[in-house]
Order: sequence, then C-alpha cells, then structure tokens
Amino acid sequence: MLPSPLCSFVLSGHCPKRGGESFWGYRGTYCATMVQHCEALNRSVQVVNLDPAAEHFNYPVMADIRELIEVDDVMEDDSLRFGPNGGLVFCMEYFANNFDWLENCLGHVEDDYILFDCPGQIELYTHLPVMKQLVQQLEQWEFRVCGVFLVDSQFMVESFKFISGILAALSAMVSLEIPQVNIMTKMDLLSKKAKKEIEKQTFCFIYIFLDPDMYSLLEDSTSNLRSKKFKKLTKAICGLIDDYSMVRFLPYDQSDEESMNIVLQHIDFAIQYGEDLEFKEPKEPEDESSSMFDEYFQECQGE
Repeated sequence: MLPSPLCSFVLSGHCPKRGGESFWGYRGTYCATMVQHCEALNRSVQVVNLDPAAEHFNYPVMADIRELIEVDDVMEDDSLRFGPNGGLVFCMEYFANNFDWLENCLGHVEDDYILFDCPGQIELYTHLPVMKQLVQQLEQWEFRVCGVFLVDSQFMVESFKFISGILAALSAMVSLEIPQVNIMTKMDLLSKKAKKEIEKQTFCFIYIFLDPDMYSLLEDSTSNLRSKKFKKLTKAICGLIDDYSMVRFLPYDQSDEESMNIVLQHIDFAIQYGEDLEFKEPKEPEDESSSMFDEYFQECQGE
C-alpha cells in the first residue's frame, strides 16, 4: 500500500461579477503569502474558510464555516460520537446542505479574488461528493473554478511517497472535473540534498515545471521490493499515471517572488482572470504648441 503524502487541495475560482479562488492544501502559509503578494500587486483578495477544524489564521477572512458548524462541537455531541475524521465528514455534509449560508456571506462583491480555504482530507475529493457539489454550486453562481492541489515537498523525496502524491492529485482532477494546478510547496525549506533528489526524480531543474518521469520512478521504486505482487502493482499504478499524463507540478517558494508570480499566472490563466475587464486606452499628453495654434486660429476667425 502506498504511503499517504502530506497534501491538501485548493480550489480557485473567479466570477466576472464577483471573482474568486478556492483551494485545498498547505493552506495557512499559502493563503497568507498569496494574500500579501496580491496586495502588493494592488489586487483585491478575500479569503473564505471552509475548514471546520481550523484553529487560527494569520489573515482576515470574509466568512468562516465555524460560524455554521465546528468539528469540536460535533465530536462533543454524545448522540453522534464521531471522531476527528467522522466529525469533519459530518460537518462538510452539513455544509453541503446549507450552501445558502455561503451565498449570503459572499454577497455581491465586485472584482474580487476569493480564496476558499478547504479541508485537506483527500477522501473529500476522491470518495465523497461534497467537494464536487461545492464546485457545481460555485459554477451555478457563475464562478470560474480552478483546483489548486498542494503537496508538501519535504515528503516527496522518496519515490513511493512521490508516486502516492501524483496519484492523489490525479484522483482529485478526475473526480472534480475542473482545471487544476498542482503545486509542490515549502520548496524554501528543502535541504540541498533533498532538492538534488527531486531534480534526479524529475529530470529537470528545481525552479521550472516538475514533470515526473514515471518509468524512472518505477525503476527507483521497485529496486528494493522483494514481492513480485507489489512490483506488479506499482508498475500498474505508474502505467495508469503515465497514460493520463496530466500531472505536472509547479514549485512554490514563499521567499521567491518569481515563483509566486508563476503560480499566480497559471491560476489566472485557468480561471481567465482579468479577461472580462474593459480595455482603457492611455491618455495622450496634449501638445502645448498645437493648443496655442488652435487658440490663435479661433481669435483670427473672431476678428
């Protein structure tokens, strides 16, 4: 069985009338740094928290699902007796039945870029219909939606974990059926050795697209396996991923402005952000000599 990578998913969406982005994954740091980056670009950004288990934020939110329902309250309910995972699923299903709460919170905001901070549990995107229902609801509200799948780079230097992260990203893409940008986060925290290992696995430099070579990963993954069944299973998984050939990663380094710009540009392209804005021609400076000539000509006509 493949190990579970530390990953989360972000859904990004933009509405020509209201604007928006939503996402799952590496969420606290991603939200905080992306909000700061957009503000530096004079872009209006709003954040909506859709994680009922969130504890604190380093940024203001325009709406918080914990005002509707919270995981701790569900777990403390003696009639339900849910654990953390069951409580989260219950909260999200309750949220899916009360989308009117989200609609009222969003209101009618003009030209905003909204980040929907969603839970990172992969089951919500691969096994349950909750997030798919959220995507469909946002699209009904005329949002242009893009998924942003965040994978922790520190847990991806081993081949098995890397394959697991790719498979999780692919599962979310197939399930949600929306444009998706896959991001490898915390690149600034990687050691030099880990960066070289990722370069070795992806056959490319660390600051460009991380395009995994599944056949190379397959050889690296199965070299230490003794069981023929596991080798065969790993080969089938790598073949499946290679057949789809849809998963590519972008590096996200919060200390590198260019890295953040590249990620933002890909999301903007996916949701067609800014394409609905009207083009304004720049004002041409008036020629003083021409203006003086016009005044003299008018005076001559008056005489």
